[in-house]
Amino acid sequence: MLRGFYTAASGMIAQQRRQEALSNNIANANTPGYKADQPTLRAFPELLIQQMGAKSIPTTKGLNLPTQNPLGSLNTGVYVQETVPNYAQGDIRETGISTDVALINGELPDETGSLFFTVQNEAGEQRYTRNGNFTVDGQGFLVTNQGYYVLDQAGNPIQTNGMDFDVTDNGVIQIGGQTAPLGIAYAANADELEKEGNGLFNGEAGAVPAGATFNVKQGFLERSNVDALQAMTQMMESYRSFETNQRVLKAYDESMSKAVNEIGRLG
Repeated sequence: MLRGFYTAASGMIAQQRRQEALSNNIANANTPGYKADQPTLRAFPELLIQQMGAKSIPTTKGLNLPTQNPLGSLNTGVYVQETVPNYAQGDIRETGISTDVALINGELPDETGSLFFTVQNEAGEQRYTRNGNFTVDGQGFLVTNQGYYVLDQAGNPIQTNGMDFDVTDNGVIQIGGQTAPLGIAYAANADELEKEGNGLFNGEAGAVPAGATFNVKQGFLERSNVDALQAMTQMMESYRSFETNQRVLKAYDESMSKAVNEIGRLG
């Protein structure tokens, strides 16, 4: 009985964490460049149940030999193993704002690969983002809406001295007679990147390899790739599963209560 109690409880915890991830996706459905989180559920290791017994041997000494009769496997519940972002390209929408930049994936050498803008966080460390909703700060540097510097290919902040600049299709910023190529990085296995909040990713990424193609559109933004309707449907499924495990848990609790308060009184 106690094993079933814990199995139902683990199912409730897993569905609660799944609800949290789905709720966060819906909350960021309108966040530019946001990548939807996909929680993955995994079962705890299964246990093999065997019936222990003994077989009597008709001898003068009355020998008993131990026996084992396999009964089958027992599942001990589920848990959320990890939450993996979905790096599929979001829809592109036009904004007409010169500081908005959309990064569009083309042909990439790896199925799990993705391209990112390179930025600098408040600690001076390089991070990666798909959110091209940029602006210009008071010192004339191109920054994200959170104030993180947008970096060029050399890893330096980009000085635009205002919003009057052009961005070519290959990601080169043209300011008067000067140019500054946007720092576009490539992660061969984007699943290994770690989300840090504010649209930032941390992990291993490098230069765009030969053969990889992309397009940069000024005055456009990549929208979130969250499918709000699908996310709402998944939330309802998760809620129903949570309720089912809750009813099972309540049934176990009532059975244990009877065992303690009623059956124990008969003795």
